[in-house]
Formats: sequence, structure tokens, C-alpha cells
Amino acid sequence: MTDDTTPFDATDLPDVVKRYLKAHNEHDVPAASATLTPGATVTDDGRTYEGIPAIERWLDRATSEYTYTTTLIGTEHDGPDRCTVTQRLEGDFPGGTVDLHYRFTLDQGLISHLTIAP
Repeated sequence: MTDDTTPFDATDLPDVVKRYLKAHNEHDVPAASATLTPGATVTDDGRTYEGIPAIERWLDRATSEYTYTTTLIGTEHDGPDRCTVTQRLEGDFPGGTVDLHYRFTLDQGLISHLTIAP
């Protein structure tokens, strides 16, 4: 089995990914949704949200349900249109600390799919 991922510096992340992460961390739902394709999907906690309205509802709930801080702990380039960002979340949610992998797929400069998982 080979590993096709390549670690890279966070400054090398695609601009759209940096904008999404900043907006998500700042609880700015309109700015986060502006980084998505119209038919984008997000999978988080085993549930998939499809399309901007469903994703905006998820973002609104996800960013207001708990108080937490994020620390970037890694980035990987998974292909020409894919990257993974790993962040450590610490807060008042069950367990208090978790490392989450944000797996982005891009399409024409926007995010078409995002999977968030430990």
C-alpha cells in the first residue's frame, strides 16, 4: 500500500480552503457558504448535508452548539483538487478535545465536498 499524500505548509492551502476555515472558526455562515459550489455536500458526524441551504443550517448549528478553540496541527495535499486539514478542537463538547480531519474536494475554485471526521 502506498501513501499518496504529501504534507505541505498551511500557507500553501488553496485560498478557498483558508477562507472557509477562517469563516467557520469565526462563526461567519455567509462567508463560509460563499466558498461552496451550489451542489456542495458536507458530511459530519455521519450525516450528509447537500446544497447551500442545508449546509447553512448545519453551519449555524455546528458553530453555535458548543464553545471551542481550534489549533491547526497538519495539512496534506491529497491530489490536484483535494487536501486534508487536521485541526485540534478543545471546548465544552463531550470529550473536550478531538482532532478532526477536514477533507476538502475542490471544483473550479470552490469547495464541492467536505468530510469532517476524527
